[in-house]
Amino acid sequence: MSDTADAVRAKDILAGYRASIDNIDAALIHMLAERFRCTKAVGALKARHGLPPADPARESQQIARLRRLADDAHLDPDFAEKFLNFVVKEVIRHHEQIAAAEGDGLKKSG
Repeated sequence: MSDTADAVRAKDILAGYRASIDNIDAALIHMLAERFRCTKAVGALKARHGLPPADPARESQQIARLRRLADDAHLDPDFAEKFLNFVVKEVIRHHEQIAAAEGDGLKKSG
């Protein structure tokens, strides 16, 4: 096979990988959106019942669980933990916003 044919074949393979990556990225975005939909509902529930926005015990359990899952999937557990910490930080920020809004609502109606 010629160098030109090899280059064409490599470009075709690359295009296939990139299409898969694009599909995976889209799926990740949709999964994250669904996750945040659920965690916002959790934040509203916590705010209504005066529960704290953060749950360090739950977060520790989730980190350990995700590290095991990452290891089983041959993904760097440190990366998985960093990713979860990033997501959890954003979830807590949302919960704090929801709690503050809930508190404002109680002040206005009280």
